[in-house]
Parts: sequence; C-alpha cells; structure tokens
Amino acid sequence: MNFDKKNNIYKFTMTIVVTIIITFIVTSVIFYNYYMKTDTGNIELLTNYLSISKFTNELDKKVEILRRYLENEYIGEIDEEKMIDTALKGYVAGLGDKYTEYLTAEELEELMVSVNGNYVGIGIYMTLNAVGEIVVLLPIEGSPAEEADLKTGDIIKKVNGVECTGLELEEVSNMVKGEEGTKVTLEIQREDVTFPVEVERRKVEIKSMDSKVLEGNIGYIQMVGFEEGCTAKFKEELNKLKSQKIESLIIDLRDNGGGLVTETISLSELFVPMGNVILRTYDKSHNETVTKSSNPLTEKIKLVVLVNEESASATEIFAGAIQDNKVGTIIGTTTFGKGIMQEVQPLAIGGAIKITIEEFKTPNRNKIHEVGIKPDIEVENEEELVTEETEDKQLKAAIDFLKK
Repeated sequence: MNFDKKNNIYKFTMTIVVTIIITFIVTSVIFYNYYMKTDTGNIELLTNYLSISKFTNELDKKVEILRRYLENEYIGEIDEEKMIDTALKGYVAGLGDKYTEYLTAEELEELMVSVNGNYVGIGIYMTLNAVGEIVVLLPIEGSPAEEADLKTGDIIKKVNGVECTGLELEEVSNMVKGEEGTKVTLEIQREDVTFPVEVERRKVEIKSMDSKVLEGNIGYIQMVGFEEGCTAKFKEELNKLKSQKIESLIIDLRDNGGGLVTETISLSELFVPMGNVILRTYDKSHNETVTKSSNPLTEKIKLVVLVNEESASATEIFAGAIQDNKVGTIIGTTTFGKGIMQEVQPLAIGGAIKITIEEFKTPNRNKIHEVGIKPDIEVENEEELVTEETEDKQLKAAIDFLKK
C-alpha cells in the first residue's frame, strides 16, 4: 500500500517534469523561430535590447538585423567601414537634395583642396558633351596636361584603358587624379586621330584668373571660381589693367561654378555702392538676412559680365548684384540656377556633412534657384566649345557693347 502510494507520487512528479521539459523545448523552438528567423521577432527583441539608450531609433534596429543576416550568410568579405560610409551617404541622400551629402574623410580633404586652389592631378578642366563624351575645356597653365600638349576640344576616350564614354564627370576626374609622381595614360581623340598620352600627376596650383587688354582699351578678367583669396587676386589684376589705361572692363564668369560666398560678396563690394543690397538670404524659418555693400570706394568703370548656362551659385550672386544695382550689363545666356547655399560641418564620427542651410535671392528679391539669372543682352555661341578656330560671339558682343 505504502509502495503503491510512493509509486503514484513518483509517476505524478515525472509527468510534471516531462511536461515542463516539453513545454520548455516547444517554447524555445517557437522563441527561436520567432525572434531569430523573422524580421518582426528580431525588431521586437532588438527593441527590448536597444531601448536602453533613449537615442536609439528604428534605423539602429534595422541595421542590426541586416548585420546579423550578413554575418551569418554572406559568403564574401565584409568591409565594415565602407558599408558605414555608404549607409550614411544613403541616409542623407534620402532627403532628395543633390546638394546635401555626407562626405567621407577623403572627400572632405578633396573639397578643402579645391577651395584652397591646389590639388594633385594633371591639371585640366573637363566637361561632358551632348553625347556623353569627356571633353577637355582647358589645360591649366604650367600643368602636366599643358606640358603633354593636351588641347581644348580633345576628347578623353579612355583612362588607363577604362572606357570613359557614358561615365559621370566625377568618376573620370577621380580616375585621372592619383598620388603625386605616378603616371596616368589617356587615350585622346583629336578630330579624326586617336592616340595615347602618358601624363605624370603632380601638385597643381589652379590659376583661377587670367587678365589682358583687348582692343579699344577694354580690360578683360576671366575667373574660373570663387576660391579663397580670389578678391585680392582680382584687385591685383585690375590694378595691372588700370595701369595700362583701360577704359572699360569685361569680367568673364562663363563656366564658373561658384565657390565661397564671402569672396563673392567682397568682389561685389568693388562695384556695388556702399549701403546698397548685394544679397538676400532665407533660412529654415524663412527669416530674411540682408547683406549690403560696406565699401566706400567702389570702382567707377563701364562693366560687362559674361555668363552662360554653367555659371552657377556664387557666380549668380555676383551677376544678380551687378544687374539689380545697375552697375554693369550681363551678356550671354541664362545661368545655371543654383540659388541655395551649403555649409560644410565636420563630424565627430568622421567625415563631414555638406548641408543646404539657406536660399539666396537677388537684391530685388528675384528667385535664382532653378530659374537662373537672365542676361540683359542674350547671345549664344554656336559652338559648344570656343577654340581659336571658332568665333566667340558672346565676347564679341561684349566688346561691341563697350565700344559704343
């Protein structure tokens, strides 16, 4: 009797133990399948795990899920640093603003180099033609490209054997650049002849300005950018021209993609009378900031500013200031239409963010962004690239205007 009672207790106890074990196994399987094999489960698990930090958001959870899948399943090599840079670029690109972007440390360095006016490369300005070919606009004076006899209008077919047609301009530019002292081989098409050119990469100082005296005592200054210190250089060139008794001035800003707004304002102050408006800017809250000329010694000279469809950003600020203040005449074609301003902010995580912070308008509050500056006198060049063999109708129109 006593034995039967003990036996029954043992069976009952074992039944409970087995039930607990089975329940644990089933629960574990369900838990594993739900939390480890489904995105919903992963998110729920990571929510509990990551909610320790109040700064954690949905992006952290989703990236962690992707990381787990890749670490467990991906057969290739994982470059974590490259993936993070790409992820940051993609996150910022989601804004849909092509001027706001995340810059890697290398890209930030390249940007600073271009602003300061020198870099390592071969020294050419390039553009894309209508059929997607990379065309040499101009070899920089004293550069390896000039020494290698590259000329305006040359088509770069290949860089180190890589076909260039169809590539973005930035891609080809990066292929041409490289470490100082190394060489790059270009396949050049000049008219009907194709030939290779080997060019050594060197540190290139960008000559951002060129000046001369044209017929009729007309001064001519060409600017390719508004880099740091360009206003001081402009004053030097203008004083040289004035010493040669010029009576009027052409500032050629065609294909000038812009640069530093501070330099643009300084240059504008040479021509815009003291107290007159140069620029109006508008921030995120639509607050208006007005920038006025503070220079009591403005230049009193008959002025023409040449622009085209590639004249952009800071160039448009200058053209708008000259036009609205009626201190010069704009000749050429309607400008690019980039009326927004970016700020570069280095980040503690590495790299930097180039972010659109303001929209700018002309002194008369005319919109520039996606509109451009319409010239006072519209003149188109028939040829996309003006060479020694083709007529520069825009420059001729400026000369004829100043001779009147």
